[in-house]
Amino acid sequence: MFQALVKLKWFFKQFWGRYLFAVAALITASTLSLLPPKILGYVIDHIRFQTLTQEILLKVVLFYITIMVSHYVISFLWYYTLYGGSVTLEKWLRTSLMEHFLRMSPTFYTKFKTGDLMARSTNDLKAISMTAGFGILTLVDSTTFMFMIIAMMGFTISWKLTFAALIPLPIMAFIMNKYGKIIHDRFMKAQHAFGKMNDRVLESIRGVRVIRAFVQEKEDAKRFEAMTEDVYKKNMAVAKIDALFEPTINLLVGAAYTIGIGYGAYLVFQNAITLGDMVTFNVYLGMLIWPMFAVGELINILQRGNASLDRVNEVLAYEPDVKDPEEPVELDEVKHIVFDNVSFSYPGTQTTQLSIDHLEIRRGETLGIVGKTGSGKTTLFKLLLREYPNIKGSITFSGVDIHDLSLKQIRSWIGYVPQDQMLFSMSIRDNIRFGKLDATDEEIYEVLRLAHFLDDIKQLPEGIDTMVGESGVSLSGGQKQRVAIARAFIKDPEILILDDALSAVDGKTEANIIGHLVEERKNKTTLIASHRLSAVKHADLIIVLDDGKIVERGTHEQLLELDGWYKEQYDLQQMALEEGERA
Repeated sequence: MFQALVKLKWFFKQFWGRYLFAVAALITASTLSLLPPKILGYVIDHIRFQTLTQEILLKVVLFYITIMVSHYVISFLWYYTLYGGSVTLEKWLRTSLMEHFLRMSPTFYTKFKTGDLMARSTNDLKAISMTAGFGILTLVDSTTFMFMIIAMMGFTISWKLTFAALIPLPIMAFIMNKYGKIIHDRFMKAQHAFGKMNDRVLESIRGVRVIRAFVQEKEDAKRFEAMTEDVYKKNMAVAKIDALFEPTINLLVGAAYTIGIGYGAYLVFQNAITLGDMVTFNVYLGMLIWPMFAVGELINILQRGNASLDRVNEVLAYEPDVKDPEEPVELDEVKHIVFDNVSFSYPGTQTTQLSIDHLEIRRGETLGIVGKTGSGKTTLFKLLLREYPNIKGSITFSGVDIHDLSLKQIRSWIGYVPQDQMLFSMSIRDNIRFGKLDATDEEIYEVLRLAHFLDDIKQLPEGIDTMVGESGVSLSGGQKQRVAIARAFIKDPEILILDDALSAVDGKTEANIIGHLVEERKNKTTLIASHRLSAVKHADLIIVLDDGKIVERGTHEQLLELDGWYKEQYDLQQMALEEGERA
């Protein structure tokens, strides 16, 4: 039952002072709360024996007020300290998860869906936070406070009456343990279903245009309704067990009250205890209701927290597929990049996606990469970015193997514009500054000129301060591409990678961007993958990929002379261009 607390011992060890103070303050407040019932019994006995004086009553009232004020102050201190710790834990875990997500390679995101990761980062963290806050409270109240009440009942009133009234406790402990095990299993299933539902919501929102275009709104709503029904049923299964806690405890507390009042009245008649003692005992019995409830709450919270901790730890325990070397080599500049006998297969597949015998890219050169869809163009770029492990052969930067360089250094050299442009829910200005945080407006307008976006800026309602919406939804495909290109330009990287980054712009815009590219990057390396051959015809070297292998290589003119795939595609695209101009 206490696995969750054991798994969090690293946190309690870090903040042992905070939790020691909180528990000590909580026990002190509990001790103070035990005094008023004794005062009440004391006053009742004075009234019964007609010995209550004004002086005694005044002392009792002042003592009672002192206890209440002290209890209030101490309760504030333990509450603030204890729950402040739980908030700190939640913050730490959320930060750890985000840092972990940013370190992960694509393999991680094929195993864990986005919606499930969101569920672990929200609902599960809240359950863990409850364990470190309310869980500690219920632990203290269901153990220390309960035993303090029992001790007061036994030592100051009657052990015989105390033992008789507590007969239902072992029964309750057995039943609560059974409930706890069921809660753990059902809560795990409910959280998993919630994660799947989250993922479905994200997919529907991202793909809302496709859903509408294919008139699939009703079908998508039905699929979502089925998932929400599944989540509802699994959460209701948890709620059914939750609902059993209170009635079970009420039943057993009622039994304890019945014994306490019945047997207590008998002891009063036998003069074994006073009437004041019996009243005090029943007040203590009433105070014992919360610790009994706390037992059930403790089991419930710890089982939920344990299930959530398992889910979060599963993510945090996932080791990055791509790691920095223990002693990375420092490299000042990249004079050339060489692929030598490189072959690569994506994790979980047996097919070789890329196989390059030899390819050398010198500093200042532009490499054009063309080929059929799925020929390996993007895969080549992903290997340069070290997104995947298990690269056979060698990729070297100025003679240093890619595995001997730090990930930070490799990626600091590269400006990458992928096929699917990702714009953040910020202004155009802030999206471009993502490539250079201290960029001035002059620099921003300059890269917008290079990306041929200045005319578009004039049409936007707030210029470069226009908010682009989630994933750039307010911009067209071509506009998103050009903002992404501007973001890469402003970084002024040593190596610029454009992965089919001009596919959504017209021929004239493409020609302008390519012209600016050639002008601005004379002494820096540029890699361009494109289905449109006009984007690479200026390159110093063009390679044609087919099934991950280089089947043709050379300049634009040399490839035309080979009369192979490149020549065939170029002729087809020229014909299409001429027909378009005639139309």
